[in-house]
Amino acid sequence: MLRESGVLRPRDVEEAGISASYLNRMYAEGLIDRPSRGLYCLLDSEPGEHRSLAEAAKLIPHGVICLLSALHFHELTTEFPFEVWIALDNHARQPAVDSPPIRVARFSGPALTFGIEEHQIDGVAVRIYTPAKTVADCFKFRNKIGLDVAIEALRDCLREKRATRDEIWKAAQVCRMTNVMRPYLESLS
Repeated sequence: MLRESGVLRPRDVEEAGISASYLNRMYAEGLIDRPSRGLYCLLDSEPGEHRSLAEAAKLIPHGVICLLSALHFHELTTEFPFEVWIALDNHARQPAVDSPPIRVARFSGPALTFGIEEHQIDGVAVRIYTPAKTVADCFKFRNKIGLDVAIEALRDCLREKRATRDEIWKAAQVCRMTNVMRPYLESLS
């Protein structure tokens, strides 16, 4: 199971009819690794560049990778985030995760559900916002991540043709950022 999925939680093996204590025994015997509480992987597995995103997706399955982490995944920023940015519903409880470091951004309604793609990272299905939605979110959270990061993301997204102007505009409408983004979109045309 570990070879197929890359990262396992105890509930994953319980669904297959295997006791979760079996993972603890294998870890105690040095057969598998435990990168964080509640996650297990093979010792010889070579972690990919985005392993922390896969771990976060396993630990918080209802979350969506967003903002700086999504920018880094889509290669739209030069910054390397030291935390995994994850979008959660306004009413979802705060996840108790030790590792990887998690930074939660709260969304609601269409802003939470619009523009989600599913990618396979180290055998784990990870939900990540599209480049257009990520750029609109960067403008929405510009006070937290910086306006310069949002402008750079918009410029790179258009230059590298990761999204069309129409896709970015639609995402801006969903995030209610049209008035904020309009001058920047016009200046880059």
